[in-house]
Amino acid sequence: MADTGNTRPRMGVMLLDTRFKRPAGDIGNAETFGGRVLFETVQAASIDRVLRGDPRDPALGVAFRAARDRLVARGAGMITTSCGLLVFQQHQLETGCPVPVTTSSLFQVPLRIAQHGKVGIVGLLDGSITQDHLAAAGIPADTPVGALADDAHLLDVLRADDPDRAIDPALAEADLIAAGRRLTARRPDLRAIVLECTNLPPYGPALTRALGLPVYGFLDWLGAVDQGLARPDGRLPDARTTEIAQ
Repeated sequence: MADTGNTRPRMGVMLLDTRFKRPAGDIGNAETFGGRVLFETVQAASIDRVLRGDPRDPALGVAFRAARDRLVARGAGMITTSCGLLVFQQHQLETGCPVPVTTSSLFQVPLRIAQHGKVGIVGLLDGSITQDHLAAAGIPADTPVGALADDAHLLDVLRADDPDRAIDPALAEADLIAAGRRLTARRPDLRAIVLECTNLPPYGPALTRALGLPVYGFLDWLGAVDQGLARPDGRLPDARTTEIAQ
């Protein structure tokens, strides 16, 4: 999805209600999409409500549907969210929508397993990705999951939610590399890593260099859906190759 030429659909992103700075590569920065993006903030969707609340909350679903409809009316050709934990919203957001909707980067895990073999997942907060999230995304229950350390610099900045506080890229890279190394120490058989959180991809290249493994974020997933390699809900098309040219 790095090629954001005019052949790509204009992306519509439903953002959580946050104020922190978003660097290029983050889903909330227009530069990430070469400017071909529309944003709608879901006022009811705070970080705590999504990470620690009930992700199936009907009121939350109503707020996301309203944001989805606003994006469609504004001309979005594909719609996604800014949090990978919103897998439970997939069915109701895709139902009745005239454009493709994919709510989470987690949906790409079956595709990456088909391509590489054993895949691990890195999220933002320890314990935030549950077995229910894996099941909702069609991910095998034994898929290893890791997260940033609770005292990570990146987590500290995101929790502060202060638009005047900058992320130190070197420290954020170190946070992600440490999480990746803990995960691969537990599972040295991993062949690829998927980043659940849409705030992590700016630091993904550093993780690839550190581990020597392919690392996939939300842009890779949106590109795969756009190319027809998988359906928006993660199901793989029948009789389609899942290989990516290296």
